[in-house]
Amino acid sequence: MAGRIDSRLAELGIVLPAPPAAVANYVPFVQSGRLLVVSGQIPLVDGKIAQTGKLGGAVSVEQGQAAARLCLINVLAQCRAALGDLDRIARVVRLGGFIAAGPDFTQHAVVMNGASDLAVAVFGEAGRHARSTVGVPSLPGDASVEVEGMFEFV
Repeated sequence: MAGRIDSRLAELGIVLPAPPAAVANYVPFVQSGRLLVVSGQIPLVDGKIAQTGKLGGAVSVEQGQAAARLCLINVLAQCRAALGDLDRIARVVRLGGFIAAGPDFTQHAVVMNGASDLAVAVFGEAGRHARSTVGVPSLPGDASVEVEGMFEFV
């Protein structure tokens, strides 16, 4: 029987992928006490980066939001790998967003809403979180967005 969060994902039409493997000298997640910290995830679909390029250049705000949403889907896949059951997540504590953008781009927060809005859609009030969003000159593989997360679990 599907749990509450799995049911909510299904309602939203989301199927979590296999969690992406780490590509360098780090681990995909770390548990410390009741906190789960998930390393930054890029917008991978079937092992390929779904959105490359820079915001404020060839990538629109809407494409950036979709990329941020994909990143959070990959973050949730790591959560499932770590915890086994997404119903164990009591709260989304923090999301961090990295937006590849040109120097004149200023809508970083709007792009990151693609991830934040999904967190609230999936977890309800427990999905409301603290957040940092920064612009960067580049990301691994020319990804447009990267998202990391911190979760409290039971």
